[in-house]
Amino acid sequence: MTAAAPWTADPYTLALRSGRGPLYLRRGDGWMLPLDVERWCEAPDPADWTVLERCRGAVLDIGCGPGRLVSAPAARGHRALGIDVSREAVARTARAGGSALRRSVFEPLPAEGRWDTALLIDGNIGIGGDPSALPARMAQVLGRSGALIVECADVELDERCEVRVADGRGGLGAPFAWARVGARALTSYAEDAGRCRAHHWRGAGRVFVELRRS
Repeated sequence: MTAAAPWTADPYTLALRSGRGPLYLRRGDGWMLPLDVERWCEAPDPADWTVLERCRGAVLDIGCGPGRLVSAPAARGHRALGIDVSREAVARTARAGGSALRRSVFEPLPAEGRWDTALLIDGNIGIGGDPSALPARMAQVLGRSGALIVECADVELDERCEVRVADGRGGLGAPFAWARVGARALTSYAEDAGRCRAHHWRGAGRVFVELRRS
């Protein structure tokens, strides 16, 4: 998969560079999903810490953005790596003291089959527009006892669509495939990939699921 183009184009790069929005995912019908750039660029919040407290061993953050969930586990002694297709995201992660590679999750990754925890936070289960693909890919990336922690939509849905990054002022990135799923749909896709739901919790209005090998 070569998904770099949408996330290297403005306005996403400009928002990460400034650390603030507004920023949206915009569907073709005009519907827009707000993206919380300011939260991404700050230190982990209490909901993030409910995720970080469950991280064990070596941690891989997929679609790491500006790196708040990479630098925090590294500071606690975990081996932690972020991957992102955005050059600005990788650079910002490095400036925050984290390690990151500019790479798609569907490309070869360091230490495949040996990661203990993988993260798909801030809606990143939508990467590639196929929510069944990422749990299947994790079978190659994680060790046998590894855990995948996913942030889901806060309502039950299962949507695949084409979107563009928009700044609400006319700026648009290139179109790309995206998906949104709730916990029930995610669990079904994970079961097809040989993973089961081990934990399910809410924090500050956000929904998280921990998946482990069945």
